[in-house]
Order: sequence, then structure tokens, then C-alpha cells
Amino acid sequence: MYYNDPEANKYGADYSPFDNTTAFSDVSIRAGFIRKVYSILLCQLVVTIAFICLFLYCEPVQLYARNHVGLFYGALAVTFVTMIAMACCENVRRSFPTNMIFLALFTLCEGYLLGAVSSVYEKDEVLMAVGITAVVVLAITIFAFQTKYDFTMMGGILFVALIILICFGFLMIFFHNRVLSIVYASLGALVFGVYLVYDTQIMMGGGKMYSISPEEYIFAALNLYLDIVNLFLYILQLISAARGD
Repeated sequence: MYYNDPEANKYGADYSPFDNTTAFSDVSIRAGFIRKVYSILLCQLVVTIAFICLFLYCEPVQLYARNHVGLFYGALAVTFVTMIAMACCENVRRSFPTNMIFLALFTLCEGYLLGAVSSVYEKDEVLMAVGITAVVVLAITIFAFQTKYDFTMMGGILFVALIILICFGFLMIFFHNRVLSIVYASLGALVFGVYLVYDTQIMMGGGKMYSISPEEYIFAALNLYLDIVNLFLYILQLISAARGD
């Protein structure tokens, strides 16, 4: 999935580039790859927002979802299975139309889950979280494209931060209070904000320590989508905790 960009060798690091590094160093190939990734990501976000709006403004949908809890757990299972399949199986990610079918199933189920979760919060909190997330994502994306600092070398640090965040989340089950909720949500938003920079730069290529293969547009879109979804959820939790809900 990842490979070392040949341009990065000028920094003196020890790399093992794959055969497709030369192809992806071509500006036109990289630009086409980025357009494809963001087109897929935009479709995913539109579907997700549609589900959130459906749950927020259509009471029969809320009632149906609450009366059929099995749908939630079914969607959760499908989301997990399709995500693991796309992340671990190269033939699933790269084979058309299999990759699009799996991504569509994942997006639909994830949209349903986010809609169901959003319906638990107040409408103004959800709308505020959507707006803040949109602004933050735009700002982070511009920063990722403009900054000269290479965030792709931070994979190990981010993984450790994610493990700490997960452990913090488990502790929150037993020691839940407003202050801890604010701290936890803030840390979560920070971690996934940096992850968004990391995944954006890996997608960009162009002299970064690590880049992603041009054939992995599904994987790149999936990474960015998950970063944005998690960022939204932590911002939503932060807003709710700050308001004392």
C-alpha cells in the first residue's frame, strides 16, 4: 500500500522503493489520483450527511430505527467486515467493481450508524458539529498541502496516540464526568486532525517520506473518510460535553 518516494532519498534515508514509484512521481498521474480520491470522498460525505439529515428531521425514521435495534448492530457488523476486507485484501481494494461495491456498502452502513448516533444529540449540536468539522477539514487539508513539514514520518507516534486514546475511552466508561469528557473529546479531535494531515500527505506524494500507490485510491479515500468521521464524532461529543448535556 505504501512506498517510499524516490525524491525523498535526497534526505539520506534508507528506503526500499517499489516498482510503481516512478509512475507515481509523474505529476499528471498524481493529480489524477488525487482528483479520483476526492471525488469518491465527496460522494461518501454527501451520502453520510443525507443519512444524518434523514435521522434528524424525519421522526418516523428515528422511531423505526429505535424499534429495530438489530438494524444498528447489523450495519455495525457490515461496516466492520467491509472495512477490514478493504484494508487487508488487496484484490478487494483494487478489483473493479468489487472495490466500489464494498465501499458503497461500507458508506451506506456507516451513514446509517452516524445518523442513528446523531439522533441522540440535539439538532443544533449536530449542525454545529457538521459546520465546525467542515471548516476544520478544509483548514487542515490546505495546511497539509502547503506545509513543508513531512507528517508521513509520524505514523508510529500517531499509532501510539490512538492506542492511548482507546485506553482513555475504556476508562471513561468507569470514570465518566464532564471534565473528562471534554478532555477525551479534545484529545480525540486532535489525534484525528493530525491523522487527516498524515493521510492527506501520504496521498499527495511528491517528496514525502512515504506515499501511497496510485492503484490504492479506494484505500486513500477510506482513510480520509474515517479521519473526517472520527473528527466529527469527537467534535460533536466535545460540543455536547461543553454544554453540559
